[in-house]
Amino acid sequence: MFGLKAIELIKEAKRSQEGTLPPYNEEGIRKVLEEMRALFEQNQAEVNEALEGDQDLFVGIQIRHVALEQNKRCILAYLNHRLETIKQLRWELGSVLPQDVKQNLTTPEAQWFSKYSKGLAKYMRSLGNQGGVDLTLDVRPPKTLHIQVRCLEDHGEFETQDGNIILLKKNSQHFLLRSECEHLIRQGILEHIIT
Repeated sequence: MFGLKAIELIKEAKRSQEGTLPPYNEEGIRKVLEEMRALFEQNQAEVNEALEGDQDLFVGIQIRHVALEQNKRCILAYLNHRLETIKQLRWELGSVLPQDVKQNLTTPEAQWFSKYSKGLAKYMRSLGNQGGVDLTLDVRPPKTLHIQVRCLEDHGEFETQDGNIILLKKNSQHFLLRSECEHLIRQGILEHIIT
């Protein structure tokens, strides 16, 4: 039956957990494209016969054409889902993706992420009076500007906006501006200590 491989791509994208990016299914895409190529070639051969007078072939041609369109929509939905996930990860994790996500990106996806990050950063720098506004911070306004955080892993030196250097070692606690450490919290390097 036509389109089953394409529907499997959609199911795979739907099953992926939110905030994660599964490896690109190159084998699945290849199989769908092969099916599409075979359907197109069958249609090309039968169109010539149908135009010569065999009207009974038009039903088969239309069915294969609908299958081609469905496969195309499924591939585009799969690719769009991946790009939307990458965009969401940029807003949640910042411009540096974790290694497990990076290794699941294709080269074009990595290039798209880089361009998207640069465009978003350029736009955020253009906002406000003093160097821009970070739009990727919390959607709701924070209750306080400073928060208490605990370092969950050794991260090394971290420079604050005022130029101070802080050593982020495992289990160390710090009192930092929320805007400075929000991305590190999202990446799992820091943990917000709620008192």
